[in-house]
Amino acid sequence: MMKRTLLSLTLPVLLVACGTTPVQQTPPAPPEGWEYGLGATEAWPARHWWLSFASPELDALMQQAQANNPDLGAAAARILQAEAQARMAGASLLPNVDAGLDAGRSGIVDQGGASGSYSASLGASYELDFWGANRAQRAGARANLLASAYDRETVALTLTAGVANTYLQVLSLQERLEIARLNLELAEEILRVVEARVRNGAGTPLDLARQRAVVARQRASVEPLRQQERDARAALALLLGRTPQGFQTEGRLAALAIPEVMGGLPSELLARRPDIRQQEARLRAAEADIVVARAALFPSVRLTGALGTRSDVFSELFSGDLLYNVGASLTQPIFNAGRLRAQRDLSEARQLELLEQYRGATLQAFAEVDLALSNIETLAEQAFQQDEELAQTRRAFTLAEARYREGADDLLSLLDAQQSLYQAEENNGLLRLARMQAIVTLYRTLGGGWQEPVEQVSAAEE
Repeated sequence: MMKRTLLSLTLPVLLVACGTTPVQQTPPAPPEGWEYGLGATEAWPARHWWLSFASPELDALMQQAQANNPDLGAAAARILQAEAQARMAGASLLPNVDAGLDAGRSGIVDQGGASGSYSASLGASYELDFWGANRAQRAGARANLLASAYDRETVALTLTAGVANTYLQVLSLQERLEIARLNLELAEEILRVVEARVRNGAGTPLDLARQRAVVARQRASVEPLRQQERDARAALALLLGRTPQGFQTEGRLAALAIPEVMGGLPSELLARRPDIRQQEARLRAAEADIVVARAALFPSVRLTGALGTRSDVFSELFSGDLLYNVGASLTQPIFNAGRLRAQRDLSEARQLELLEQYRGATLQAFAEVDLALSNIETLAEQAFQQDEELAQTRRAFTLAEARYREGADDLLSLLDAQQSLYQAEENNGLLRLARMQAIVTLYRTLGGGWQEPVEQVSAAEE
């Protein structure tokens, strides 16, 4: 009768447990190809993609950042925490074994006749994992461990892209600062010509005032650029995990190579971005949390056993009779004011949230690559036109300066040519910076050459 009653209680619970397995969701289908750029290719960025800029200094800075950056170190520490939690979760699948040794003495005060008591015991307890809660906890902990590993790779990718962008920004500001200084020297040279013409009666005080205003404006433009360069250099030093004091760079933006663009296959993108893989691992951990929360609604069975000995004399403790104790307990939650069901609902709602976040992240990943390719394509076309503009403004300034020296043209024409040249040089440097930073963005959106290690793939499949 007891067996029949237990079966009637257990069977419905088993049916409910089997019918509540979380449903796996698939990501949005990838596009057939990229809309912009050169389209999809099988080529992907190399692991050390920054080498394509042909800058030994940038490579050295990357190595410093990967060794010393605090954010990367913190992400590595989070992996150690997740490893410990995974070991803790796996321990619940094995029995707990305890050993004990007790000694005591008792009697009545002022009456003597005290007696001693000694005992030794070895006990074990084990919770039967009927509903898979302990296995789910272990699976969730392993998924969180993978998520921590992916998080570290995401931080590393963000760091390398940040170092590259900031380094390029520093070189660009140094180049702009040099252009500003050269243009200031040019303006001062023209000022000397104007002063000589005024002394000889060939120029007017108005020409002199205008050129002095140009010189003052050029001088005023130098200091803001110098401060911006200092700020960018300090930001780069912090990314490297060092103080800004004494930190300098030696590269030149114009000496860097502009890498070739590669788009990769859209169908492989999600597997090559650690942030997307992290989202997937978080989803697996959330599914395990649901199993644990649902299992808490069902009965739990615990087995216990102990073996020991007891004696009034310590010397006879291990020569006397052995005592044993075995037992089993079944616990079923009856009333908890809906706390366990609320915990289950919370876990399910959390999974739904992560599903939507994952879907949004995958859609954004596809869009980011296409936008990066589009930006690179637009900037390449713009650079062609900008080079032509710079060549013509240089020619126009040379002609205007010669005509002014010969007295064939007024100062306004020379000033206009000078301002056009300065602006064209400024725009040319900014456009080169934008092209390189757009390529860095593409490398980042493609996952920076990251590929999942074999051991992580094996762990994810367990």
